[in-house]
Amino acid sequence: MRPEILNPLFAEVEALKGIGPGVAKTLAQLGLTRAIDLAYHLPTGTIERIRASVATREMLGRTIILDVTPFDSRLSAGRGPARIFAADCDGNTITLTFFNNPSWAKKQLPQGEKRTVSGKLEAYGDEWQIIHPEVMESGAEPPLSEAVYSLTQGLTNRRMRELALIAVERAPDLSEWIEPSLLAREGWRAWRSSLAEAHSDPLAGDARKRLAYDEVFANQLALMLIRRHARRRRGVPLAGDGRLTKALQLPYQLTGAQARVTQEIRGDMAQAAPMLRLLQGDVGSGKTLVALLAMLEAVEAGAQAAFLAPTEILARQHVATLQRQLDVIGVRVAILTGRDKGRARDAVLMGLADGSIDILVGTHAIFQEKVTYKKLGLVVIDEQHRFGVSQRLLLAEKAAHPPHLLVMTATPIPRTLTLTQFGEMDVSRLDEMPPGRTPVETRVISNEKLSEVVEGLGRHIASGGQAYWVCPLVEESEKSDSAAAEQRAEVLALRFGADKVGLVHGRMKGAEKDDVMAAFAAGRLAVLIATTVIEVGVDVPNSTLIVIEGAERFGLAQLHQLRGRVGRGTAASMCLLIRGQQLSETGRARLALMRETNDGFRIAEEDLRLRGPGEILGTKQSGEQAFRIATPEMVTEFVPIATADARLLLDRDGGLASERGRAARTALYLFERDQAISLIRSG
Repeated sequence: MRPEILNPLFAEVEALKGIGPGVAKTLAQLGLTRAIDLAYHLPTGTIERIRASVATREMLGRTIILDVTPFDSRLSAGRGPARIFAADCDGNTITLTFFNNPSWAKKQLPQGEKRTVSGKLEAYGDEWQIIHPEVMESGAEPPLSEAVYSLTQGLTNRRMRELALIAVERAPDLSEWIEPSLLAREGWRAWRSSLAEAHSDPLAGDARKRLAYDEVFANQLALMLIRRHARRRRGVPLAGDGRLTKALQLPYQLTGAQARVTQEIRGDMAQAAPMLRLLQGDVGSGKTLVALLAMLEAVEAGAQAAFLAPTEILARQHVATLQRQLDVIGVRVAILTGRDKGRARDAVLMGLADGSIDILVGTHAIFQEKVTYKKLGLVVIDEQHRFGVSQRLLLAEKAAHPPHLLVMTATPIPRTLTLTQFGEMDVSRLDEMPPGRTPVETRVISNEKLSEVVEGLGRHIASGGQAYWVCPLVEESEKSDSAAAEQRAEVLALRFGADKVGLVHGRMKGAEKDDVMAAFAAGRLAVLIATTVIEVGVDVPNSTLIVIEGAERFGLAQLHQLRGRVGRGTAASMCLLIRGQQLSETGRARLALMRETNDGFRIAEEDLRLRGPGEILGTKQSGEQAFRIATPEMVTEFVPIATADARLLLDRDGGLASERGRAARTALYLFERDQAISLIRSG
């Protein structure tokens, strides 16, 4: 149960003074639905104003406060701008420009009446102007320094600050959870004082650093508790006799990295403490083969294995591959997805319960209550960034004894994020590519040359090649992404023939997507138009060209994943990144790096620097909460310190039952990492 002292902070925003349903709806657009969300909605910077009696050229580009007297106005017809001409006390003419609601502007600035305005003074040709100035009655002054918040339509800075401070008033004084010598060394104030100071003085770096540290500390403590809980639970040692592994006909030798990682996994599975291992490998490094060998180890030892895939397309692809390899050696593989119904589903459930199915591949359907296993010994989770800690724990409860857990990700994760997201896991890296994989050549092309790209695609198809065409992220709306893909499919179908062009997107039914993917994999389609639904795991070796439209709108890790759909055979492959005309510096740097390197680990480090931790790990998809306050730089700085502090608490300072431990327990609830507490009810 959450400590009662925190309940006022976790109340809905409508419980706060002055917030009705309308304001609550506006705040919800920023994800601010509770008092604590508002309290942690910290300023992003400050506006610094200067008080001026007259406008001067030296003030151009500065935000000024100025007394003016309007003397003329021009209102555009319809929704055009309103231009109010006003004079300062020295007679200089300032144009006050409003792009919306011109009648309101005229009413606020009546001719001949003195008003105080504030805004950035800019030169527009020979004119001096202020666009959308704040307007006050003469004598009323905005502060010279004011906090700036992230806003949405219907909220002003001042109003947001008022609401945030109302939320901060609900914050209680809490006992200290930071180790005393660390607190003294950093000179940090108490949690509540720091929270209030972060709003009242946004330039006070120590206050924000203290709050960021608290967030990282709570995260590291939670991961440490989960790890210790898992280590205390007794699993079942699984040691195979090698008969199935020997019978498996592999067309190639394992790489050194695959052999090393396979031995690490076997060593873990032979222990009674359940394995908790993260397997990182770049696109094409052979993670699935390592997982297959681990699953065979479990089956040899008389246990079952479950293989959890992020998408139905990928689950069905894995099943087809595994059945091809394992049917001949007598290993029984089945699939379970949300689409499987009726007798087929019942047969799978029965086979799992009586042990006649050795390996189950599926999507989230394998979590469901009715799914019971005779002896689940190993769980493999593919594409970890789509699954959160909660799903890991849920699946672990599917067995009488906790199963061994192997988590795989093809999005290489920077070391800092590995520690903050997977701190309870041991980490293995596949840092070697199988022989014969040719690096994908990447080119960046302006969208002005789209017709040339289509011509090149025609030549590629004529020579018997296949290609992916990925449509741009239009906005955070699946529907608009789908519309862009449908439009591109129509254009290319007219050019190459409808029988040559397939389309997959997130709004299609699973069966439809599978049919199109199967036709592409079988070579019946030459071009597959897609949204990012093909981002993970789709394997068609004959496809050696991928075109990515609007490439600047994608993150680096996502571009790298998409590029990984080609280069899966021995033929040379090409990735064309089509960019728009308006490129930001970040967009330019991102595309340059993609052109320069195929190294996923380097790309991941750069992605962290450019975009921050939440985006890389797909926290929106996984349901895991990103850090709200800690920036990537702060995370990097604080992880080692917070990890050491959490270990000190558990090993020296009496754990969660001590005085500091009880305060730390409150911090876990405060930062919503309390899931770990449910594992250690005994304290």
